[in-house]
Amino acid sequence: MINENTTLAKILKTEHGKKVLTENGVPCLSCAFASQEMEFLKIGEVADMYKLDKKKILKELNKEK
Repeated sequence: MINENTTLAKILKTEHGKKVLTENGVPCLSCAFASQEMEFLKIGEVADMYKLDKKKILKELNKEK
């Protein structure tokens, strides 16, 4: 189960994860600096930082693919 402490690196290991993050406007996917830190960036922190709907993102990430 993915929660707010799950790293972007773990989420991005699946196509479903990539799709959900892209559809929800997570900017880190195209950021050169973030690509160096994917192992450390947590989805909850990123969502808070960019004022994204964390509950919606987590719900979508945990849906059956």
